Formats: sequence, structure tokens, C-alpha cells
Amino acid sequence: CGTSSAVRAPMDWSPAPPPCAYLARAPLFSLFLALASVWGCSGRETAAVGGRREVELLHVSYDPTRELFEAVNERFIARQRQANVAVSIRMSHGGSGRQARAIIDGLEADVTSLALAWDVEALVREGQLLPEDWASRFPHRSSPWYSTIVFVTRRGNPKAVRDWGDLLRGDVSVVTPNPRTSGGARWTYLALWGWALRQPAGSDATAEQALRELYRRVPVLDSGARGASTTFARNGIGDVLLTWENEAHMLLAEHAADGLEIVTPPSSILAEPPITVVDRNADRHGTRDIAEAYVRFLYEDEAQEIAAAHHFRPRSEAVASRHAGELPALTLFTIEEVAQSWSAAQARHFADGALFDRISEGRAAAAPR
Repeated sequence: CGTSSAVRAPMDWSPAPPPCAYLARAPLFSLFLALASVWGCSGRETAAVGGRREVELLHVSYDPTRELFEAVNERFIARQRQANVAVSIRMSHGGSGRQARAIIDGLEADVTSLALAWDVEALVREGQLLPEDWASRFPHRSSPWYSTIVFVTRRGNPKAVRDWGDLLRGDVSVVTPNPRTSGGARWTYLALWGWALRQPAGSDATAEQALRELYRRVPVLDSGARGASTTFARNGIGDVLLTWENEAHMLLAEHAADGLEIVTPPSSILAEPPITVVDRNADRHGTRDIAEAYVRFLYEDEAQEIAAAHHFRPRSEAVASRHAGELPALTLFTIEEVAQSWSAAQARHFADGALFDRISEGRAAAAPR
């Protein structure tokens, strides 16, 4: 029968180097190539055994989706078994930017789900691994569900954090991942930027100041959302964690005895994590039809129910209506409203030498020695 198992790409929970530099480290690079070699040469092509077709997929995903896809994969495997296809799905999880870079450099994903469209675009720009129109092949820009960024506080919310501005006052200490490597961290960064722009007399200058004030309060920049959750919940660092809504609920369930609380701000960003077939790899492996079926399955109500149960916001109107009220209402603004596009956001905020780098330099200069 089919199986779903995890293969983790290398992750480093220390503050990350610029994305163009980390693969230059020989041990990590060698390990990525080794993983690529395993997936490329271990018989991943489809095979027929006793009239039953056997297919193995590698799904490379961003950090806080482990539990979601464990459940989704189980259902999809059962569905395919009814069609006499034995599917096994291997999973790899890590910071979205690092996962994209791993695929470009040889990790042979058949399917990838990343935190933001810009990371998928890198597979087009740098790897020519899928076509430019990838986002139009499935509904909602290839995002079967959506999410947003919320706050997790300690028991009783002792710092009285209710909105983005509360993060910037007093001695509030904030935990959030590194936007260089984490897609969720980029959504968080742009959520604060958008909130600041939407304030009375908000401007680029006030938004930049808000970002500088926030990152001044961040004691450590983990490489991904799950690492930041560990820093906050297990290691007890920080007063507030900024994270995906689904990750916040998972954290509360795992640390129920700690009394952590979720605070949903009045407004935040519409976070749309896409999923796509990686065409070149799927075609080489002979898995395209199953990979496409897998992505289509995510839009069906069966998978949408799983997404809702894992605190993602479903696209299906029927499923959303059945789960109405489970997640609080809030105003969601889009990437286009606050940064024009991911391309513009990359150039202004996240490229080498752009605003986040300048903020990081200021943060390092201000750190005690």
C-alpha cells in the first residue's frame, strides 16, 4: 500500500546568511546533492507490479505544513488505491526560501508547496523547472487555501498586545523568523508594513520606522516558522510570537499546559501559499498525471475539510460555511495593496542591499557587545 513519510532538507536554526550564500557551504551543498541523487536514481519512475501501478512523489514544502499534509496524503493515497495505483509520498519541510533554493540546486521535487509565489517564481527564473503561467493552471493563483499572520502570547497576555502597534511599545520582546529564508517571515514583515501604511498619516517613512522598531526587539532570527515556534514555546524566549494562523493553533494544542493565547489583530495580510507541479522533474520521473491529480485533490471538499481542521481558511464556499466562526473575522489586505507585487516587494525589501538588509545592519550595530 502507499505510504507518506518525511525527508527533511537541512535546516539551521541559527541566524541565516543571505540566501545566495548558504549553499556555498560545502557540507550543506553536498548533502543537498546527495538528496537529489537519491531521488533521481532510486527508481522513482512509475512501475507496474501485478497489474497495479506504483508511483512515488517527492513533495517539498515550507515549514508549518507537516501535520496538514500528513493528513492530506493519507486520504489521497487511499483515493488512488481505489484506482489500483499505489502512491507513496515523501515530504521535505523547511524555510520556504531555502526549500526553493534546494529544488533549484537539485532536490527533485515532483510537487512543491511554498509559502509565497515569489519562491515558486524562483523555480521559473533560475531553474526553468516549470512554465511562467504556473499560477494560472489552478484556481486562486494555485493556492487551494489561505491564511494570515497572528500573534501568540504568554498566559494572560501580560504585555496587553492586541494590535501591530502594541508590538512596538515598552519592552515587548518579539519572536519571528528570518525573511531571508522564511516565507512566513516575509508575510509578517509585509503585514506590519501594510498596517503602518494604513495608519493615520502613514507613509513609507513611518512604515520603515515601524519595521526598524520591530526587528530591534527580535532576539534571534530563526530560519523558519517551526524553528521560531520552538524558540518561543519550548525555549521560553520572547513575549510574542508572530506566525501563521495555523501554526499558532498547532502550538496551543502542543503546549496546552503553558496557557499560550492567540491574538488576532484587527487587520493583517492575506497570505496565499501556492502549490504546483514541478514540471521538469515530474516529466522526467513519469509522475505528472499523479502529481496533477494530487494538486487537484487539494481543491476538493474532502481535502478542504482537512485544511479547515488544521486551521487554514478553505476556498470552498461549502466547507467555509460549515466552519464559519471557527476562525475570527478580520480585515485582510493583499500584497498588491501594500507592495504592488512580489517582484516589487523583493526589489524594495528583500533583495541584497534592500531595506531588510539595511535594517539588519542597524540591528547588528545596535546589539550589545
